[in-house]
Amino acid sequence: MDVDLRDLELLAATAEAGSLTAAAERLYVSQPALSQRLTRLEARLGMPLFDRKGRRLVPNAAGRRLLVAARQVLGELDSAARDLREIRDGRDRRVRFTAQCSTTFPWLPPVLRAFRERAPDIDVRIETVADDAPIPALLADLVDVALVTKPDLQMDRVSLTRLFEDEMVAVVPAGHPWASRAHLTARDFDGADLVLYDFYDQKRIPSLPLPIPVGSRPARITTMPVVTDLVIEMVAGGQGVTVLPNWVAAPYAASHGLALVGIGAQPLTRTWFCATRTGPRPPHLEAFVEELTARLATPHSGQGGG
Repeated sequence: MDVDLRDLELLAATAEAGSLTAAAERLYVSQPALSQRLTRLEARLGMPLFDRKGRRLVPNAAGRRLLVAARQVLGELDSAARDLREIRDGRDRRVRFTAQCSTTFPWLPPVLRAFRERAPDIDVRIETVADDAPIPALLADLVDVALVTKPDLQMDRVSLTRLFEDEMVAVVPAGHPWASRAHLTARDFDGADLVLYDFYDQKRIPSLPLPIPVGSRPARITTMPVVTDLVIEMVAGGQGVTVLPNWVAAPYAASHGLALVGIGAQPLTRTWFCATRTGPRPPHLEAFVEELTARLATPHSGQGGG
């Protein structure tokens, strides 16, 4: 696609300002020059990007799609420019944090409060990365600290601090045959319809292991966006069963008529780690890791994510 940075700036400015005249003022160019640039861009793409509604220019379907990309690219460039200024001025004192399964973070505010009391001049940024990409993001220096649980082929290239374990449970309607069971076996999942977060989609490369006993053969797996409410509604509506951390599922049990059932005679658990790049850590980063570890590396503190 023949689109450059100036095209993205044009698109974003016009969408926000609503007219080429106002957009031209923002970009410090003349209105005729900007109009010609937009005409050339639309000609290269073979489609218009804006519709006129009254006196305003409004992005159409094509314009809205390209606008999403424009804002992502321009936002990342702004962030990079800010980081470079901080590095240049010797103010590179920030912590970029991410986590897998980031549907909820009930533990995060206390960690941030404690850390900011300890280091008020350090900027903590919560970065969003794909649930299967925190380790690559760490190795690419896009984040400094990652809370991880799922296996990654590159885990041996980072420093891991063990934090806690949380139990995975089957979530079923209260009237489901499993609801009265003490625990489930691999054979129970044979022929079952599963509703899972989309990072368990086995068609993805790489795919994450299913959160059920090895050897189970479910009949159907429906994957959903990483929105716990959506998965819970599907289960409550009889569209299948799911597997979630106990602490994630428990608040929904009474309100949605659900039962939580253990998996295996020995509970099925997963282990959470604090991951950083190998080698010495700057003092401010060491302080953040210490605070995170102190608050999460305790029994039954498993409040990491979905």
